[in-house]
Amino acid sequence: MAGELGVLNALDVAKTQLYHFTTIIIAGMGFFTDAYDLFCISMVTKLLGRIYYTEPNAPKPGTLPPSVQSAVTGVALVGTLAGQLFFGWLGDKMGRKKVYGLTLILMVVCSVASGLSFGSSPKSVMATLCFFRFWLGFGIGGDYPLSATIMSEYANKKTRGAFIAAVFAMQGFGILGGGIVALIVASIFDHKYNAPTYEENAAASLVLPQFDYVWRLILMFGALPAALTYYWRMKMPETARYTALVAKNAKQATADMSKVLQVELEVEEEKVEKYTGNERNQYGLFSKEFVKRHGLHLLGTCSTWFLLDIAFYSQNLFQKDIFSAIGWIPPAKEMNAIHEVYKIARAQTLIALCSTVPGYWFTVALIDYMGRFAIQMMGFFFMTVFMFALAIPYDHWRDKDNKFGFVAMYSLTFFFANFGPNATTFVVPAEIFPARLRSTCHGISAAAGKAGAIVGAFGFLYAAQSKDPTQTDKGYPTGIGIKNSLIMLGVINFAGMLFTLLVPESKGKSLEELTGENEGEGDIEATPQEGSRFPNAATA
Repeated sequence: MAGELGVLNALDVAKTQLYHFTTIIIAGMGFFTDAYDLFCISMVTKLLGRIYYTEPNAPKPGTLPPSVQSAVTGVALVGTLAGQLFFGWLGDKMGRKKVYGLTLILMVVCSVASGLSFGSSPKSVMATLCFFRFWLGFGIGGDYPLSATIMSEYANKKTRGAFIAAVFAMQGFGILGGGIVALIVASIFDHKYNAPTYEENAAASLVLPQFDYVWRLILMFGALPAALTYYWRMKMPETARYTALVAKNAKQATADMSKVLQVELEVEEEKVEKYTGNERNQYGLFSKEFVKRHGLHLLGTCSTWFLLDIAFYSQNLFQKDIFSAIGWIPPAKEMNAIHEVYKIARAQTLIALCSTVPGYWFTVALIDYMGRFAIQMMGFFFMTVFMFALAIPYDHWRDKDNKFGFVAMYSLTFFFANFGPNATTFVVPAEIFPARLRSTCHGISAAAGKAGAIVGAFGFLYAAQSKDPTQTDKGYPTGIGIKNSLIMLGVINFAGMLFTLLVPESKGKSLEELTGENEGEGDIEATPQEGSRFPNAATA
C-alpha cells in the first residue's frame, strides 16, 4: 500500500540531488541556532556574576548565586522540553511546514529580547533574561521533531541516516560559532578598554559599565542565522508522506514532489484512499496496538536520549567549572571580566573544533555503513570508559603537569558522544514511527532527552559546587564535587548501553517498511520485542 505509492517510491530511490542539500541547510541552520543559543549562555554566566553580583570593594569577584545560575542555565532547557512536546504534536496535526516557520520566529525574537533584558536591579534583569530564554527554548524545542521529520520524509532510504545526521551536525557548528563570536566580542572590548585585572584594581570596583554590552551582543547574535533561513523555510513544500498518508491528498503530494524531484509522477488517489481507509493503520498513540508495535521502541528512544543528555549537557554547560578545577582557566581574581570570557570561550572553542564537530561528521560519514545501533553502542561504551578514566585517578589529573592530558581525554568523551548517541538518538525516532505519529513520537523522545539535560544542568551544578575541604582557599569548584560527578556520568553512560538494546536498526529500509505501514513487508506486529533487540533482524 503505502510503500507502493509511486511518489514515496520515487523519494526512496531518488539519487542525491540539490534539494537534499538545500533541505539540510534550511533545517540545519535551525540547529545551528539551537546549539548557539543553548550553549552560549555558559560562556557569559561568570560575566553576569561579576557585573551584577560583585559588591563595591569586595575582596574577590562576584558569582551568580546557585539558584540564579540554575535558573539562567536551565530555563531554556525547560522551555525546549515544552516546545518539543507541543510542536511535535502540532506537526502531526497541522503539518510539518505550517508550524515550521513559527519556531523560527520565536527563536529570532527571543534571541534579540534576551540580549535586551532590562531591570532596575540584578534580580529583575535575571528574571527578564530567564523569561525570554524560556520562550527561546520553546521555539528551539519545536525545531527538533519538525527538522528531523522533514528530513527523514524527504530523504532516500540509502542515505537517509547521513542526511538526518547532517542536519543535527549543524549543532556542532553552532557550538563552535558561539565560541568564535564570544572570542571576537571579548577581544574587541578588551582591546578598546584594556581593563586591569581584579588584583591590579586597588579600588576593587565593579567591572567597567561597557562590559554589560558583551553578554548582550553574544546572546543577540543567535538571531542572525535563524532570520536568514526564514524565507527558504516558507518556500519548502509539505512532505509527501504527510500530505498523502496523513492529510490524504494524493494530488497535492504528487504535484509537490514532481516539482522537487523534477520528474512526472502519477496521481494515485485510489491507493491513498485504500491505505487511509485501512483500520489496521489507524491506531493512536495511547492505544494497545501502539504499545504492542512500538511501546518498546519508544521506551528505547526516550531512555537512551534521557541518559545521553544528562552526560552531554553536564559536560557542555559546565566545562568552565571543570577547566577551572584543573587549573586550565586561572582563578577569577587573576583576570578582568573580559579576559575570563575570552579564556572560557577559547577553551570551549578548542573542544568544539578538535572533538565535537569532527564527532558529528564521523557519524554523517559512517551511519549508513555501520548502522545506528553499532554507532550508538560504541559511543556509550567509550564515553563510559573515558569518564571513569578521568574520575578514578582524578587527583592525578589535577596536577598542573597533567592538565593537558585531562583536557585531551575529556575531549574524547565529546568526540564519542557525537560519533555516537548524541547523533543517533536524534536520527532513529524520525524513522521508526508511523507518519501520523512520527513528529509526536520524536517530540516525546526529544523531551525525554531535555528532561535528562535538566537533571544534568541542575544536578551537576550543585555537585560541582561542593568543595574539597583541603582546597577551600582557591575559590572555585574542586575535588569531591567534580570527581563524584564524573563517576556518576560514567554510570549513566553504561546504563545507556543497556537501554540501546531496545532500539531497532533502521539502516537501508524505507520508512513504511520500518513502521509496518507497508502491507506484507516489514510488519513489526508479529515480533516487535525480538526485532528491537537485534539490530540486523528483518523486523523493525
